[in-house]
Amino acid sequence: MFRKIIIGLSVLILIVLAVAAMQPATYSVTRSIAIKAPAERIQPLISDFHNWTLWSPWEKLDPAMKRTYSGATKDLGAVYAWEGNKNVGSGRMEVISLTQPAKVGIKLDFYAPMASSAMTDFVLDTKNDTTTVTWTMSGKTDFAAKLMTIFVSMDSMIAPDFERGLSQMKAVAEK
Repeated sequence: MFRKIIIGLSVLILIVLAVAAMQPATYSVTRSIAIKAPAERIQPLISDFHNWTLWSPWEKLDPAMKRTYSGATKDLGAVYAWEGNKNVGSGRMEVISLTQPAKVGIKLDFYAPMASSAMTDFVLDTKNDTTTVTWTMSGKTDFAAKLMTIFVSMDSMIAPDFERGLSQMKAVAEK
């Protein structure tokens, strides 16, 4: 009986590992919102990391979070690093591409709770008096992440934060 249980568990583990190995090597999460404001008012909320305290969905998760700003004051070359509690972890962001006022590209490095890197792009598309802001994060999926995505998708983990952040950005930009 014990041998059958061990064989059954071994087969189950092998199946889970095989399914994980077949998961996509990359991920992408995208959310958008329409904001009644010009892109020129919205873009500085993104490319000047000092403004993230106004709208970022992670800023209120750790009131004692340590923030460090370096590089350029804002826009291309601006750097923001943080160290916080288990809810925000630690990491670094850098504005690596900027097409004013239509696009901001940010390289994102997480150090804790789990080391990883991603690209974050904000695209601002203005039509009349409304700007659609599209927030996309994409990156490579290592084996540990592939294993995790069997049980919970990257979209379900990240999208609620994107939606909350975009909603808070809208409130700030439309004031």
